[in-house]
Amino acid sequence: MRFGLLLASLLGFEGGPLGMDKALTTPDVPAKFLENVAFVGHFPLMASQTDPRISYALYVPKSHYNPDPSTNSTLGKLPLLVYVHATGRSIVAIYDELVPFADSTPCAILAPLFPAGIDGPNDVDSYKSLSSSSLRSDLGLLSVIDQVAYRWPGLETDKVFLMGFSGGGQFAQRFLYLYPERLSAISVGAPGIPTFLDESKDWPEGIADVKDVFNKTVDTNLIGGLPIQIIVGNKDTELDGDEEFQEWKKEKLGGDGLPAMNETRLESAQKLHDSLTQAGIQSQLDIVDGVGHNEKGVRETVLNFLKPWIQKAN
Repeated sequence: MRFGLLLASLLGFEGGPLGMDKALTTPDVPAKFLENVAFVGHFPLMASQTDPRISYALYVPKSHYNPDPSTNSTLGKLPLLVYVHATGRSIVAIYDELVPFADSTPCAILAPLFPAGIDGPNDVDSYKSLSSSSLRSDLGLLSVIDQVAYRWPGLETDKVFLMGFSGGGQFAQRFLYLYPERLSAISVGAPGIPTFLDESKDWPEGIADVKDVFNKTVDTNLIGGLPIQIIVGNKDTELDGDEEFQEWKKEKLGGDGLPAMNETRLESAQKLHDSLTQAGIQSQLDIVDGVGHNEKGVRETVLNFLKPWIQKAN
């Protein structure tokens, strides 16, 4: 199962990615019917055709997507913002708070969903490390992006914008290390357990064995060329339980190699910013006053960071 997504990313049917040979695309649908089949507005939560354990939601602004391939080259493709959920798996923001942002910027929004329980009934963390016993969530997202690219050729999918908070921030930060060439800008929100550019520690604490785990290397030059935001609330100062709980959790629930959370998210965000700086990588550290571990509390600052970069890409 571990290598299924890898094969799916390499193999495809003629004319599209694996599983997309019979899929409708926007050029197949008359413009007057696009809303009827939900190809603009909110697309129904869809199972990935390469790994149905993974699904995704998509929002495409009605007033900005042009389905006519003959005009796409003139108007340009619509940027795509990928929004990665936290441990609680809520993607409700794609149905409310992110809609006005998508309409006004403009951009499309993609929200992948990695359900809990993929690595067993107690699993909640497997997607965060990108590589677990039965899941390569990095390849899962790339495969979903390929499927979206095929069905919505008017979206810019070669490079995407990425945002994630808490568990989603962990995913986003690790994805940045492995795929900077696929990103235009990134916001990493309150990652409680970051991965540092430490060649003395194995993944996911460090990057010593990245070549063995992912068959990739970490290119700090490419990473350093990206706009990077690290964001956290100044009151995000609580640990998820004491040391005794962390040890119990690791023993009972595992965590795909994730170490215990022994620093507050405020501390880990500052430490991540400092470690990138030491590696010669510039990042913008935003500490939001009066906010604890609250995604909505930092969202305005996140979108204010991303908006000019997305608008530049339009």
